[in-house]
Amino acid sequence: MAPRIPFNRPFIAGKELFYIAQAVTGGKIAGDGHFTKSCAEMMEREYRIQKVLMTPSCTAALEMAAILCDLRPGDEVIMPSYTFVSTANAVARIGVRPAFVDIRPDTLNLNEELIEGAITDRTRAIMPVHYAGVGCEMDRIQAIAAKHRLQVIEDAAQGVNASYKGRALGSIGQLGCYSFHETKNYICGEGGALCINDPSKVDRAEIIREKGTNRSRFFRGMVDKYTWVDVGSSYVPSELSSAFLYGQLELRNHIAERRKEIYQFYQHHLQPLEAEGLVRLPRIPADCQSNYHMFYLLLPSLEARSQLLAHLKQKGILAVFHYVPLHTAPVGQQFGYRQGDLPVTEDLSDRLVRLPFYYDLTEQDQMEVVDEVQAFLSRKATRRLAA
Repeated sequence: MAPRIPFNRPFIAGKELFYIAQAVTGGKIAGDGHFTKSCAEMMEREYRIQKVLMTPSCTAALEMAAILCDLRPGDEVIMPSYTFVSTANAVARIGVRPAFVDIRPDTLNLNEELIEGAITDRTRAIMPVHYAGVGCEMDRIQAIAAKHRLQVIEDAAQGVNASYKGRALGSIGQLGCYSFHETKNYICGEGGALCINDPSKVDRAEIIREKGTNRSRFFRGMVDKYTWVDVGSSYVPSELSSAFLYGQLELRNHIAERRKEIYQFYQHHLQPLEAEGLVRLPRIPADCQSNYHMFYLLLPSLEARSQLLAHLKQKGILAVFHYVPLHTAPVGQQFGYRQGDLPVTEDLSDRLVRLPFYYDLTEQDQMEVVDEVQAFLSRKATRRLAA
């Protein structure tokens, strides 16, 4: 049976379906029509990004970024192990070794103080992941990259419409990658974008995105025919996806306010549990503006996490844990990593629970989630004291 309160639910906020109909009646539903271009231009303008290229997914954007950075077999890219597999796959698929570094215990972001210790003569780039829409310590990361002549690729899959010291996530490194998957803040089912902040990479990025051809230059009248000039793939999204997404991006501030309300509701009602030492709530540094992508709890142990998930499921509420650390996965172990290599990552990933969080989550349903979390943790605390 489906849960009464799901973890996520896709939503329509405005004119999404109307814009899809417009795209169809306008006679173009393949990529790079009116809506694909409008989405890109809106983000370039609002987030001060040199060039945005829409992609079928954030995975595609990450793969393009790896190609643009001229990564070669035997190179290394520093990244957290606590991330979605696409971060590592983008480089591993071309023979590059993911150099996993531990995360910070407060934000669960890449620990910037451990980066220099992981740099070798094979390191070519740093790939920070902005977890939960909270920015990594980008000033420090950028300084390290400049010192060692490394490129920075921001995995901002969860970071659309969030910022670090007033700068949009995705606009800080040479390259940034966004996701519009149905679990993100702004959605179109599957979708992404490559943010290009280094002007020298724009022309080649267009070629890579168009299957390695100079098709974009042809349509601008810069060449009389287009041909295969570089490696690439089909990294252009459907116009239907972009039409849906445009309807969401138009209402990005409204959607952001709604997510903030949901986040603050959880924060307010669950704060007493943190004060009692029963759970830890998320942290947002003062110099970061979050987009309120998720709300999570850190339980005292793996056992407590498992019991809470089971309790909520029994009550018809779907909460989930998040990433299994990549360095402990079978492919991670093929790169020579072992359990125990990244203790903070392993500890926090075992204890984290993500609560239901979506645009039209009602206050009544949210209060039920809070009540069941409180009931479970209070009973657990009572049993512990009795023992």
